[in-house]
Amino acid sequence: MHSAILHRGFVYETASFPSCHASTLLEVPDGILVAFFGGTRERNPDVCIYTARWDGRQWAPPVEVADGIQPDGSRWPCWNPVLFQPKGGPIMLFYKVGPSPSEWWGMVKTSADGGRTWSAAERLPEGILGPIKNKAVQLDNGDILSPTSFEDDGIGWRVYFERSRDGGRTWQATPWGDHPDGMNAIQPSILIHGGGHLQAIGRTRKHGIFQTHSRDNGLTWSRLEPTGLPNPNSGTDAVTLRDGRHLLVYNDSDTPKVRFPLSVAVSADGQRWEKVLDLETEPPGEYSYPAVIQASDGRVHVSYTWKRLRISHVVLDPQRL
Repeated sequence: MHSAILHRGFVYETASFPSCHASTLLEVPDGILVAFFGGTRERNPDVCIYTARWDGRQWAPPVEVADGIQPDGSRWPCWNPVLFQPKGGPIMLFYKVGPSPSEWWGMVKTSADGGRTWSAAERLPEGILGPIKNKAVQLDNGDILSPTSFEDDGIGWRVYFERSRDGGRTWQATPWGDHPDGMNAIQPSILIHGGGHLQAIGRTRKHGIFQTHSRDNGLTWSRLEPTGLPNPNSGTDAVTLRDGRHLLVYNDSDTPKVRFPLSVAVSADGQRWEKVLDLETEPPGEYSYPAVIQASDGRVHVSYTWKRLRISHVVLDPQRL
């Protein structure tokens, strides 16, 4: 095992649901909170949002916190939860509800007690989806920038961003990013370079991992372009570490739907990336949709889908990467 890996294990061994996917992480006062969706199978109406809590030694059992039941009694699947806590505000749990990614809508719940209890669900305003897979960031000026995207078989996949200037109470969407012809891109992560310079990287259908840059704190963005890193049409996540480096978790493959190995790369400038370790290599299997955060103690936490059967959790020492 690589010396940077301090801990690895599953969020749960058994659960009331057979399948799970799309985890998200947040540090809370008493540990780490994870959320993910679980049910009989992705897209099925019984798919709900679950959370679990890690106290530094073990995970508490998953708890259902959101479902797709509508006021008229109809039921739709839940998708892609994202946890975020603005400075001085409650935890926000964003998620999607609907029959498919081209038709879903954004939902949000809040928690004032570290994720132990949650408010009633609220539907986000028309045209606002919330962070689509990866975490929002709060900038030095207090603005919250949410990385999001739109999927439509006719229009294509389009990256854009949603901004809040009032702690997450209201949101404004940016125009879609400038996509080269044929580049379908979704699910960005935001890296922070300082001085208003932001970088977003994420998934494409067949162009590897994309990147786009902003020099004005996310008000405008450059034309999307390939990074040169592979991507098998699978989700990624990335984070800017406190030492200034950037860390990326991704599937180091360019074969569509081959979601292994799951790897970690680091970069000093967001342009030149060095793969430093593999988290999963064993085929066949799906090791996908990572989430990554750096906790207040400096350790890096990664969660990801393990064969659609469990959520895996790894703790890394970034100084050993």
